[in-house]
Amino acid sequence: MTPAPLPHDAWSAWHPAELACRLAGSARPWCVVGGWALDLWHGVETRPHEDLEFTILRDDFELFRTALSGLRFHAVGDGHVEPLAAQALPPAEIAQVWCEDVAARRWRVDMMLEDGTPDIWVYKRDASIRRLRSEMVWNSSDGIPYLAPEAILLFKAKYQREKDEADFALALQKLDTAQRRWLRAAIARAHPDHAWLDVL
Repeated sequence: MTPAPLPHDAWSAWHPAELACRLAGSARPWCVVGGWALDLWHGVETRPHEDLEFTILRDDFELFRTALSGLRFHAVGDGHVEPLAAQALPPAEIAQVWCEDVAARRWRVDMMLEDGTPDIWVYKRDASIRRLRSEMVWNSSDGIPYLAPEAILLFKAKYQREKDEADFALALQKLDTAQRRWLRAAIARAHPDHAWLDVL
């Protein structure tokens, strides 16, 4: 019997440490992204987080599905959340997969699929923006990998939500000269009229 669809707001996200524990031993690239990545950089939880996002290489989806056994996977796109069949891969146009804790009937983590390589990080909205993965993935004091803050802010620049503006204002105080320079160049390319350019 197919379970009833889970409401989109039924989130009880894991802490990044829980995700890291479940992915311990994985030899393939992954890292926390979104607001939690900034807080791993800050070393403190600066605000509540309604979800937890992490990214993997698209070609590694099957490996991570196995590592996260016990979860049910759903393709997310254009406001729709559709269950993936047990052995199905996400369609090429899907870059986001929500992971459902079937027993608890809660969403636990949001998996992003990226098209870079183990060595190169590629910005999904403009493939000309890329960097060595070793420069873009950092580790928290607890050893949790997360995407560098300047890359997180590049993603956030698209939305300009209240939380994104707050995240930017807090991060701006801590970004060094090289980080600011990279972020300014990337935003100028992706969002040439963005207000953040005036303060970077």
